[in-house]
This record gives sequence, structure tokens and C-alpha cells, in this order.
Amino acid sequence: MRHLPLLWWLSIGSYGALLLLLVLWFSWLAPPEILPRSMVLLIMTVPLLFPLRGLLYGRPFTFAWTSFLALFYFIHGVTEAYSEPSVRVLASLEIVFSTVLYTSTMLYARYRGKQIKAEQAQAADAQKG
Repeated sequence: MRHLPLLWWLSIGSYGALLLLLVLWFSWLAPPEILPRSMVLLIMTVPLLFPLRGLLYGRPFTFAWTSFLALFYFIHGVTEAYSEPSVRVLASLEIVFSTVLYTSTMLYARYRGKQIKAEQAQAADAQKG
């Protein structure tokens, strides 16, 4: 599967871009007015830190559930773009990054899972014969 490295880089790139965007958004570009910055940063960025190790090691299961995590950020971006005109550009970037993250992680999990099954079947055949 020659496109696995591309999907891995797309996943890691969009993951990093989304994380960086959220940190900049809620700490510097448009900090929250009502809630404390630290609380918003914790709520928005800590969930993204959980899959980091599995993504870096290329584990298909981690890529699969990271795609579901990306949906939360997609929903947040759509909600912010619709309800708050002052952060529409930031929300649009969040929508783009979360969409790329969702698509690339889902495709990586699918193709890497198929590759692992093929390798296991080949190893089983070699062991029999």
C-alpha cells in the first residue's frame, strides 16, 4: 500500500495543525470572554493529546478512534462559524483541519488494517507450507 505514508503524514499534519490552531485560538487570537482561558484550553486540547502516541506509532485502532474524535472538532467549528461571526475564519480553519484529520485517519486505519491482515495471512500460509 504505497499511499499509507501519505495518509500518515496527512493525519499527523492535520492533527498538529488542529492542535496548534486551538491553542492559538483560545489563548491569543480570540480568547474566551466569560470562561477562564486555562479551562477552555484544557477542555479543547487535552482530548487531542490522548491519541498522540498511537498516531506516531501508526496503530490502526488509534487512527480509527481518532477519526471519531475529529468529529467533535468538526461540530465545534461548524457551531462557532454559524454563531460567532468574529471567529468565522478560525472556525473555518478548524472545519478544514478536522475534515482532513477525519478522512486521512479513517483511510489510514482501513488500508493499514487490510495490510496487516494480508501480512498475517501470508505468514500463516508460509507457516503451513
